[in-house]
Amino acid sequence: MTDLNTLAAAFPPASAADWRALVEKTLKDAPFESLQRQTAEGLPIAPLYEGSDQAPAFTLRPFDADRPWDIRGRVTHPDPAQANTDLMTDLEGGAASALIRIDPTGETGVAVGSAQGLARVLDGVMLELAPVALDAGFLGPKAADWLGTAAKGAPTAKLYFHLDPLSAFARGGESPGPIESHLVSAATVARRMADSYPDAGLFLASGQVVHEAGGGEAGELAFAIAAALAYAKALVRAGLSMEDAWGRIVIGLAADADYFATLAKLRAARAVWSRVTAACGVTAAPRIEARSSHRMLAAHDPWTNMLRLTASAVGASIGGADAVVLGSFTDAIGLPTAFARRQSRNAQLVLMEEAHLGRVADPGAGSGYVEALTDEIARAAWAGFQAIEARGGLIAALSDGHIAAETAKVREARIAAGPLKIVGVTAFPQADQAPVEVVRARPKAVEAPSPRLPGPDSHCPPLTAIRLAEAYEVKA
Repeated sequence: MTDLNTLAAAFPPASAADWRALVEKTLKDAPFESLQRQTAEGLPIAPLYEGSDQAPAFTLRPFDADRPWDIRGRVTHPDPAQANTDLMTDLEGGAASALIRIDPTGETGVAVGSAQGLARVLDGVMLELAPVALDAGFLGPKAADWLGTAAKGAPTAKLYFHLDPLSAFARGGESPGPIESHLVSAATVARRMADSYPDAGLFLASGQVVHEAGGGEAGELAFAIAAALAYAKALVRAGLSMEDAWGRIVIGLAADADYFATLAKLRAARAVWSRVTAACGVTAAPRIEARSSHRMLAAHDPWTNMLRLTASAVGASIGGADAVVLGSFTDAIGLPTAFARRQSRNAQLVLMEEAHLGRVADPGAGSGYVEALTDEIARAAWAGFQAIEARGGLIAALSDGHIAAETAKVREARIAAGPLKIVGVTAFPQADQAPVEVVRARPKAVEAPSPRLPGPDSHCPPLTAIRLAEAYEVKA
């Protein structure tokens, strides 16, 4: 049998000049530079790249061929009993963990307002085996206590409290009481939980609020790293060591349908994290939770969202996410049915167990395009992070409108670039759409403790979430 070296010898090596000559031949009279593109943030995308053999300035997650990343189901049904059914079905159907969105009003999450309510959602879940993460906004410290109670002090319980008051502040544009007090309150509860659960994740430093408001990859990453630094400082003030503080923070990033941008962003996150932690004198490895983008979803012909969600899962998984939260294809129009939830799980299971995407430690390594884009995002994110810190940190940069202005600049640049090609909406629209079933629930609010803290409310220009297809769906 002919070996690969013998086969390769039959093909002469092609230089960058050879490739460029082929490209220019197809362009006729147009200049080569006419193929140059850029991201909405102005980062360059060249027509051709040479391979790279430069060692990356970061380390990806530890290689695990059996479970390369954590498939994390998202639970949002307002009724705690149905939420429990959804959670258990996810775990039995291949998910390894759960993310529970808590909202006592039931409008945007599970109507939970007490430890008993959360215990109902977690009925039957073995927390020593199945990690559980929270998404509770300003109720985060209270919800952390509820989850700690549900774990019954078992030190091996796999918990992610995901305290993240800065995202709640940025999203809503205000906080019930001083935002600085919420940071202190969250760190105080986190310090207490750290004693009971040595391996638990305490804070989620997420930049997704920037992404959902129309921001770019570098801006999102800069926000996340600035949040991580703010949370690390709060934890140190609460009594944790610098090493332990950074080790208890999870980075949260969005996974978009542009899988090259997603995987480059996640790789860049590890590079920037390494630089920041090194400056703090620690060597904590980053943990990344990637959640699928909501802004990329379409309400018109929502079946096409399956393509977008699968692409986002590809980018997140090969970009090195430790946990991937994939939404449902009906999220733009209503709560998911059991079928829609199964599709979200199975998309990841196919990528993991049939496409074997996790069997290569860093698939993007050596690709000229991926390495260049990773470097561009990392450098731009670092510059954005420095700009935030120069203003006094993330709270100051939010309060004075810097973050909102930078995000709006990218959003407007995307609009100015011309109509977007959105499959099912602006590209290949279907005249006769197949009906899509969603769950119609009547939220029932429950009593819950107030997240308000003493002192005046803090305010900032809100980072209001958008859906890119919405402007075109009105005309569709």
